Amino acid sequence: MSNKKKILVIQPIHKAGIDLLEKHPKFDFEVIENLDASNINSKISECDALSIRTAKLSAALIEEAKNLKIISRHGVGYDNIDTEASKRKNITLTITANSNAVAVAEHVMFMLLNISKRKEMYDSSVKSGRFDERNKLPKTIELWNKSILIAGFGRIGQCLIKRCKGFEMNVFVYDPYISNEIIENLGGKKVDNLAETIKSMDAISLHIPLNNETENLINYDLLKTMKKNCIIINAARGGIINEEDLNKALNENLIFGAGLDVFTIEPPSKDNPLLNNPKVMLSPHTAAFTEECMTRMGKETIQNIIDFFDEKLDKSKIIKL
Repeated sequence: MSNKKKILVIQPIHKAGIDLLEKHPKFDFEVIENLDASNINSKISECDALSIRTAKLSAALIEEAKNLKIISRHGVGYDNIDTEASKRKNITLTITANSNAVAVAEHVMFMLLNISKRKEMYDSSVKSGRFDERNKLPKTIELWNKSILIAGFGRIGQCLIKRCKGFEMNVFVYDPYISNEIIENLGGKKVDNLAETIKSMDAISLHIPLNNETENLINYDLLKTMKKNCIIINAARGGIINEEDLNKALNENLIFGAGLDVFTIEPPSKDNPLLNNPKVMLSPHTAAFTEECMTRMGKETIQNIIDFFDEKLDKSKIIKL
């Protein structure tokens, strides 16, 4: 009988992570691509550890995992995992805390620049033979000396502020859990009132979790208080912005534009009006999908499992349940 630990890799990860498993003498592993709950259920009962990306890990599945000791999340959000069931069974939950901050921060800047510079409009004017209409096109917006609010100042927010400062933006930070000293040392100004601060911002970038307090946080009542040149970016979690309210605000020219990498329902339904709104830039929850980041995430996901069994897991990667 094998004494090897059984590792279930739910959803494929980068080969760099798989390589760590293949080289480890104490692990057997299986990669699950069929995400049907019944298929996962048939595999999960004997596993000692599992890695997971965005698939749903319900309480029922967790209860079936008789030997499960650690869930290693490939990413930083964990709303797809039933944390109450995990806590009940004393299962350790880890995240890839060190992997995706740079990629997501760059994606925010990518969206902010594309929207402010009206990329789609300017690009199509040349490609469609309307070069001579350049003086008639709506003007773009500079980022220089503009004010941006970073809501949520974890690793991603702290990477983003460095890039914003590179464009000489004025950065304000809303995060009740981060000290004023940390924020000021990175060149930001801490604010305590989110709704009041939003009124004077030229850009807003969301990096907060989705919970009962933040669901529909950005709604029509708040959107109509914003500046008409404001750009809002959400690369955190869908549901923080009320999508119907956002579409209405954009159509009424209450704000300049929006960039969304995440949606309330993923994939968004075909009748979601934002899909056809020219003032919105969209990406399919891929802010972290750089080649470099996926390599880092694959390795860190598996390394967290290895470190757990070696009893040297970095406590900063453990989610307190």
